[in-house]
Amino acid sequence: MGERLDLKFLARYPFLKESQEYVGERVLDLDRFLSSGYGRLILNRGAERVMASIGFKGVLPGEQVGEPERALYSYALARVIVSCIGERDLIERLCRYEAAKATALFLEEGEEGQKFVSSRLGIDLGSREMPVVKYVELASFMRSESWRLVNRAVCRGRVRLEREELIELMREQIRQIIQKQLPLQVNAELCEKIAPMRQEILRVLQEQTLQQFGEVQESSFPPCMRALIDAITSGRNLPHQGRFALTAFLHTIGLSNTEIVEIYRRAPDFDISKTMYQVDHIAGARGTEYTPPSCATMRTYSLCIGKDEFCERVGHPLRYYLRRKKGAKKKRERGSGDLPGDSPAGAADDGEIDEERNRVAETIARHRREDEEKKDEEQQS
Repeated sequence: MGERLDLKFLARYPFLKESQEYVGERVLDLDRFLSSGYGRLILNRGAERVMASIGFKGVLPGEQVGEPERALYSYALARVIVSCIGERDLIERLCRYEAAKATALFLEEGEEGQKFVSSRLGIDLGSREMPVVKYVELASFMRSESWRLVNRAVCRGRVRLEREELIELMREQIRQIIQKQLPLQVNAELCEKIAPMRQEILRVLQEQTLQQFGEVQESSFPPCMRALIDAITSGRNLPHQGRFALTAFLHTIGLSNTEIVEIYRRAPDFDISKTMYQVDHIAGARGTEYTPPSCATMRTYSLCIGKDEFCERVGHPLRYYLRRKKGAKKKRERGSGDLPGDSPAGAADDGEIDEERNRVAETIARHRREDEEKKDEEQQS
């Protein structure tokens, strides 16, 4: 494949087919490899790679590759580790980290190397445009409104782009390539070999999640979500659209699937198997992770209930939650009498979402106690 595909080049782009073929041709028996001293060393490097992805905030360390062969093998074992652990969030973090890392190295690559990688990704950096279909596949995962097709210049089925935008889409392409390959099918015996590091990785993941999101704050829920929860706790069934909106909202702000299922326990038509299936589906267990609908969609389905003055400033239930929570935090810090959520429009961003689990957990526990007390009263009567 030419001089450019030396070991150092493969180590910089371990997601490439050529890189994975290199590892596959040299590690024919993974179980035997992991039983060797060198294999255990590489397994630790893979775990370090996973740990780095957990703490990744968009800034990469100066030393990004290291010894090429170890880097290639550690990438392969990092994928094995996250596959054995099976946490969706952990897999997604690794995908984002590896995509950002490869993109940063790409920007330092020579012209020939860049052409090779971009051709493998199906992106022509020299054209300054992209077919609409491919653009939509990639841009639909970008958060900024500027990526929406309606905001782009389109000519003859192609979207016009700046080079910097093409690089961003290339990073998303890499992320999707890595994500589509995960989780791997790993046998139980191999997963046993990573068991000692499993708990430590999960502990770090939980700590990072708490630092990033905090605890779920039920008092900052938008009126529509409070109304849906009130309907359940008062023994009323929700329409399908209401269940979807509430489940997606609770999942996005950080409640676990088990915690969400517990909330539905008081619904008259509660069926644990069906509820678990629906929650898992919305949470992305089958590949697609859903987000809650916008305020406009909530209004379409007559789910915009109890609208307050703060709703006028936002267009999405998550944005309401973010800003109310940020306003409440500021109020506590300065000890003022301002209303929660008085921060200016646009002040919060997605990185400031706090996962306040304690209050919701207390609410769930209270509801369960009430159910148990009610059952005891019925038995006594």
